[in-house]
Amino acid sequence: MAKRPAIRLFSSDLDGTLLGNPEATARFTATWEALPTKSRPLLVYNSGRLVDEISQVVSDHDIPEPDFIIGGVGTEIVDNRRKAVLSDYQNQQFEHWDVQEIELYMASVPGAARQPERFQTAYKSSWYLHGADRKVIKCIDRDLASRGLHVSVVYSSSRDLDIIPKRASKGQALRWLLKHLRLRASSVVVSGDSANDASMYALRGVNGILVENAQPELVESCVKQGAFHARGFMADGVIEGLQHFGVLPEVVVDVTEFAGASHYDAEMSRLFDPKSLRHLDAAQQSLIGEGYRQAIAAIRRNITEMGFSACSIPDNEATGTDANYHSVWARDGAVVVVGTSAINDPDIRACQRQTLTTLLDAMTSNGQVPANVRIATGEPDYSGVGGICSIDSGIWLVIAVYYYVTATGDREFLDRYSDHLRKIMFWLQAHDSNNDGLLEIPEASDWTDLFGRSYQVLYDEVLWYRANVCWARMLEIMEDYDAASSVFRRSQYIQGKLLTTFWPSIHGSSDPHFAHTFADRQYSIGDVHYLLAEVTPFNFSWRCDVYGNVLAFLDNVLDVTRARTAFKFMWGAGVNQPWPVTNLYPVVQFGDPDWRPYYTVNLLNLPGHYHNGGIWPLIGGMWVRFIERLGFHDVACQELVRLTELCRAGIRDEWEFNEWYHGVTGRPMGKAYQAWSASSYIHACQDLGAGLDEVHKSMDTGLYCRFPQGE
Repeated sequence: MAKRPAIRLFSSDLDGTLLGNPEATARFTATWEALPTKSRPLLVYNSGRLVDEISQVVSDHDIPEPDFIIGGVGTEIVDNRRKAVLSDYQNQQFEHWDVQEIELYMASVPGAARQPERFQTAYKSSWYLHGADRKVIKCIDRDLASRGLHVSVVYSSSRDLDIIPKRASKGQALRWLLKHLRLRASSVVVSGDSANDASMYALRGVNGILVENAQPELVESCVKQGAFHARGFMADGVIEGLQHFGVLPEVVVDVTEFAGASHYDAEMSRLFDPKSLRHLDAAQQSLIGEGYRQAIAAIRRNITEMGFSACSIPDNEATGTDANYHSVWARDGAVVVVGTSAINDPDIRACQRQTLTTLLDAMTSNGQVPANVRIATGEPDYSGVGGICSIDSGIWLVIAVYYYVTATGDREFLDRYSDHLRKIMFWLQAHDSNNDGLLEIPEASDWTDLFGRSYQVLYDEVLWYRANVCWARMLEIMEDYDAASSVFRRSQYIQGKLLTTFWPSIHGSSDPHFAHTFADRQYSIGDVHYLLAEVTPFNFSWRCDVYGNVLAFLDNVLDVTRARTAFKFMWGAGVNQPWPVTNLYPVVQFGDPDWRPYYTVNLLNLPGHYHNGGIWPLIGGMWVRFIERLGFHDVACQELVRLTELCRAGIRDEWEFNEWYHGVTGRPMGKAYQAWSASSYIHACQDLGAGLDEVHKSMDTGLYCRFPQGE
């Protein structure tokens, strides 16, 4: 095998890549600056921001000083060491550029709005164009070319449209710089997260890092290029990729002293005082360590020959409909596979595989996944309450297979069940009967199977987006590149439609498929601070689905800015009180238009109960991960302690990891040793790097401890 060339230069985007999570950014900075100066690669920031703004960002965010800056989507290059503009780049590259003609044309494009003057340069015309599809962008490109303008139209994040000279882009600028420095592309690593980064990856021979939060529009462009797919988000993914390419050491510099008040913005400081947050003491760390061990034990109680049971069979008596819990549930089992995917224990690993096998083998010929399979009889059940099909069973199963395959490298399993997965995706896609990108969800057909939501439901649409991304990645693994590209394109469209529908804006859309939704017209709801729970052709639910909003950030639907806005609302509303975290805010009261008489069945969905504002450790674990990804590590640590205290409570014994807890009293109400409660807790511990030897011995990804030792 040929030896990989030494890396001489690293070119990275900023927003959503090196920036977005302050603590991850600090880990990158500390680890990068710990490299010996003489052997450290040249550092290039390659951003859509302008050079002056990038220089300010470097100062504000305490990131390493770059050697070179490429700004304005590749329209300007600065040698930052000498503070000199490389004017030869523009002189040699740009011709047939007429910004006045461009702006005259763009002013006639429906929905286009010129960005503020600070984003404009002599060689970049920048516009907002919300929700435009590929046809619209191609039409703009064609119209400009017909006017004799040699330009490139760069569209990213379903909003930002930049028009630049034909021979300008992030990739073209990097190519020119490499020639200027006499470096080969094979000695270069690049990283980014959106479509305007794609041209960097297109350089022949370049080494690419795709962070986990990279948009499908970028991943699609890299399908055949062999870029490294990091599991980490933003700067943590960059660190992982640079380790893969041998640039950074495997051990990341400890930055536990980093969490100072200066790194929390003023808006967030109104929610919690960073100065009052402290690292966990020895007793708290010990509590989490015990919680982790008990969570593993709870998972083991759910290992059966058919796969993971929903709750421990020996510890929960089956009476009446409770017999349903003595089953391998598709959604429960899939969540457990995802939450435990980083654990290499042979018994747990074997049960992951068996869970997926049981469910896939019980699939119907047209791609419908059973809601559950009874462990005692092997009988599949394809419906839930009222005989309604289970929509999220198939969605979760596709996601779980992706996590299992990427964690184990079990290509044989993927090949065996690839046709099953295709049928599942076809069955699910058939529920998009009007071809608008989103599924039509029957009432009581997902995890809230005793709750009144239907048509376009946030939770299901977020998972549908994630399932498409996971399926595209699996197609890529199977080297079916054309199909993978097609599904990545569909994923990007779903994301744009989802945001337009559930986060309504006063901005219009240039895409007729995105326009005229009911939510778009409801300006009476005021400014939106979170994704709406439900949208129908005739109504919408303004309640905050906490689970759906948390999932939306963890599954890369929401960007950091929107996720922070949602977090501020949820934290301020107290959705984590008395424990993390209630699934719905505010609860539905008797007499509300959303109230259904069947909410009183078994007294399950009274206010503060079950799906109507109950507290779920399943969601609590995701809540902790949500906060950690936002960059509030200390806050996430404190919430993990509180989640641990919740999971320790039990109806009969300690450490029952009950299914749910009362939303007002906080007392345990659900089944004991619920598998997905325990797995979500495990996942949260692992994401925080909770200083547990058991975690580090068992994880493939080499996560590092980010909790300090006890005081």
